Amino acid sequence: MNQLHKIFPVRYTVMVLCMLLLLAGIIALALHGSPWWWLAVLAGAALTLLGLRDRRQTRHAILRNYPVIGHMRFFLEFIRPEMRQYFIESDTEALPFSRAQRSLVYQRAKGDPDNRPFGTLMDVGARGYEWVNHSMAPTRLDGHDFRVWIGGSPDAPSQSVAPCTQPYHASVFNISAMSFGALSANAILALNKGAQIGGFAHDTGEGSISQHHRVHGGDLIWEVASGYFGCRNDDGSFSEERYIANATQPQVKMIELKLSQGAKPGHGGVLPGAKVTPEIAAARGIPVGIDCISPARHSAFSTPEEMMHFIARLRQLSDGKPTGFKFCLGHPWEWFAIVKAMLKTGITPDFIVVDGAEGGTGAAPVEFTDHVGVPLQEGLLLVHNTLIGVNLRDRIKLGAAGKVITAFDITRMMALGADWCNAGRGFMMALGCIQAQTCHTGNCPTGVTTQDGVRQQALVVPDKATRVAQFHKSTLHALQELVQAAGLRHPCELNAHHIVRRISDTEVRLLSNLLLQVRPGALLDDLAHQHDVFCTYWPLASAESFQPLAQPHVKPSAPADHHDMVPQAAGGR
Repeated sequence: MNQLHKIFPVRYTVMVLCMLLLLAGIIALALHGSPWWWLAVLAGAALTLLGLRDRRQTRHAILRNYPVIGHMRFFLEFIRPEMRQYFIESDTEALPFSRAQRSLVYQRAKGDPDNRPFGTLMDVGARGYEWVNHSMAPTRLDGHDFRVWIGGSPDAPSQSVAPCTQPYHASVFNISAMSFGALSANAILALNKGAQIGGFAHDTGEGSISQHHRVHGGDLIWEVASGYFGCRNDDGSFSEERYIANATQPQVKMIELKLSQGAKPGHGGVLPGAKVTPEIAAARGIPVGIDCISPARHSAFSTPEEMMHFIARLRQLSDGKPTGFKFCLGHPWEWFAIVKAMLKTGITPDFIVVDGAEGGTGAAPVEFTDHVGVPLQEGLLLVHNTLIGVNLRDRIKLGAAGKVITAFDITRMMALGADWCNAGRGFMMALGCIQAQTCHTGNCPTGVTTQDGVRQQALVVPDKATRVAQFHKSTLHALQELVQAAGLRHPCELNAHHIVRRISDTEVRLLSNLLLQVRPGALLDDLAHQHDVFCTYWPLASAESFQPLAQPHVKPSAPADHHDMVPQAAGGR
């Protein structure tokens, strides 16, 4: 073999064969004159030219050394995700969602039977496996339209300063924030029509309210982000006049101030001018064809106290609609500073949506996707228990977002403190998303995340809207069955003692026993006996600043496995 390489590099074999095909085609065409030989000539000429180009180009070393055949490597790399997804990975491998999870969404969206024969695919002996304890006296409920009042209720008005006067009766399962621009027009149309059919809410995402959100009249949660899209002046600052025009529309049911998102917390963004179409520009209130900047922080406030006043202002300007904020937990003292601002001003948000770091429908830098932000469980637990510890939990409803797909996901999050759950990628899959992970390229194969008009046509709005509504309905029906099996009347009765986790081969524990619980009012009258995250960071927080009052210092005596950053704490609502 080595001797052959000295005479002729074997790696050029394919290019030489292409040249021979060209030569044979020319000779055969001259001898026989059959038009079919033109195919051999054209194919041989094209491949020969490709091989010569590969040898001369300087960008890819593989193509210089392996002309023609080297392209096979790039082709196989291109289809690798699909090959792995369909032929290699097991049903329970989650990258980021397993085949079993995706299939469940597809079945429920289509209204197909989702029962599974022959037992579970889960390893029930694996550490971390969880289940719901059932009752010997299960209940029987009349329906699955589980709802929660946000912003007080007709019987119990909000106690906040500048309170909500138009409380919203929300479903416990809603569409998470996804902007027009990130999603196609047809995707927005189908999601909102599905929300209208099913009677649940559709979060606009930070891209504001587009014309496509308005067509079918489904309930909207308007997300106001740092770019103030839909309510901005020409210089990017907040515009009261434009805010009022959108916020007071009957279709808008709640206002959500976005501080950060799970996909890339603490990171701004840029939508290149080439992607700012007239439709996107009209929705966001920006010039066509100019780069659209999403700052990493808000300009309307700079301290926790100012943030509370801004929330009260948004609520008043919207004629008293429920107003809250969404964030992915980061520095604990910043969250504590917000809570102290609530206590100081008497202004409380009507709701808080905790976005887990595992969430994210939009593209983000890999380091942010993999290593920035607190996961949903830890973030939700800290927020939930902090509000209990300052006696504010009953005034603020909590939403949870981050890889929520099944009724068990909803059950688990509500058991840990959430009042409702949002899903983004689950509803994308209900639209037909196949997890191709090309969302940021504009080449979405199903028309969900593209602005290409031709690709969008693949997504037929009436059919996909029905699937969105059916996925919601089927998931809540499954939630109803779990609630009945646990002997409860409503998911709000779920608590940490309903969930069991396997710790080892020989030990399982209720989450209520495994996780800590903060006593109501404990942060106000018994801080010294609370978890280290409260003892360490609560004194550093100030309503006047997001900065800590002193350099954070964790006690050196803490065990190596002690959770100093975020407590594993749970408790009842």
